[in-house]
Amino acid sequence: MDDSFYRLISLLGFGVLSFLAWGTGIREKVAWKTVLGGGLLAWGIGGLVFLAPGSRAVIRFFNDAFVAFLSASGKGAIFLFGPLALGPGMKLPDGTSSIGFVLAFQVLPSVVFFSGLVGLLYHFGILQAIVRFFARIFYRAMKLSGAESLAASANIFVGIESGLAVRKYIPKMTESELLTLLTCMMATVASTVMAVYVIALNNVFPGVAGHLVSASIISIPCAVLMSKLACPETGEPETRNMSPIIDQTQEKEDLGKSAGAMTALIEGGTQGIQMAMGIAALLIVVLGLKGGIDLILGNVVLSGEEALSLDKILEWIALPFAILLGLRPEEWQAGAQLLGSRFIETEVSAYFQLAGMQAGDQPMFSSRSLSAITYALCGFVHIASLSIFVGGLSRLIPERTGELSLLGLKALWIAFLATLATGCIAGVLAS
Repeated sequence: MDDSFYRLISLLGFGVLSFLAWGTGIREKVAWKTVLGGGLLAWGIGGLVFLAPGSRAVIRFFNDAFVAFLSASGKGAIFLFGPLALGPGMKLPDGTSSIGFVLAFQVLPSVVFFSGLVGLLYHFGILQAIVRFFARIFYRAMKLSGAESLAASANIFVGIESGLAVRKYIPKMTESELLTLLTCMMATVASTVMAVYVIALNNVFPGVAGHLVSASIISIPCAVLMSKLACPETGEPETRNMSPIIDQTQEKEDLGKSAGAMTALIEGGTQGIQMAMGIAALLIVVLGLKGGIDLILGNVVLSGEEALSLDKILEWIALPFAILLGLRPEEWQAGAQLLGSRFIETEVSAYFQLAGMQAGDQPMFSSRSLSAITYALCGFVHIASLSIFVGGLSRLIPERTGELSLLGLKALWIAFLATLATGCIAGVLAS
């Protein structure tokens, strides 16, 4: 069958995912203006990215600029780590060759570099202006409260830090607002770690940097749509009619206005080191625990000589969702493997697996399917995100820790549906 059939499956998948969000929620009266506004905004942004004249040139330009900064970031890593920081096939000026791919020395330093760069952009007020721009769009298009709009737009660039932008309003947030906040955090990716995904996919997905940014932006209205279907607003938000703009004092405190540009770089870089160490620790612990579980499950032999594993169980669970993305039948197993594994191994591991599947003369996914699965994986939808986001918000409102713990589990499910919905949009519109 041609792509038009599978595009239709992706479109139907978007509807099925929306129904699942409503069906597994509290099924109260839905605020249709918010839901329809979220859907129209998500599809509208997708149309601009994939169909608007000149969009490919813009994505290519952004990607080239991002890759150029990535290359520049490698200079500092090579100075510190020498040949350990060289990518496969590279050499130092003295002829010393790379020892091969080492994630810790060739990928994680980019997190430190981009974290410092984000700190600098915040210092000059550039990112705040972009956050305000999107906050106004979300506020008007989706009829959100001012606090929801501002926190949602901040997720384009940061993760748990987005909660700081609305810190003084969080204690009085309704259950629906908190679920939307958590879902947006989990359904998007911070710009500081996006470099890791670009490194993974740059050689197999042209313009991947631009597409990852667009995926994170599209996921915000998708997250709002899904969360409001699952938990409609039944209370009265404190900031319902308040414009999504924070005051200057809070902006300086919460969005990184430092004493000077160099201070902003140092503070951003320091946060990047903590983030890189967190990623490394998470991968070591999670992959180690997964290996232990697989040792136990390995005693169960499936058909032939294949042993049962956690990956296999998650693959079975994720298979229906791979079908809903509009992947071709020959791509279902690989797609389900990626969607399932990211629950435990995080999207970092999933993107590197995806890059391996696409390498060589016979890539696993077609161009359209590659876009769909790449967009669907773009989010912090894994078990560890529960402790990261629920724990982070609990520090701001310790009196609501129990409520946040329950909402965190629901948010993980809703964020999963939201990222899949983003993948469905790509599956319909990508060429």
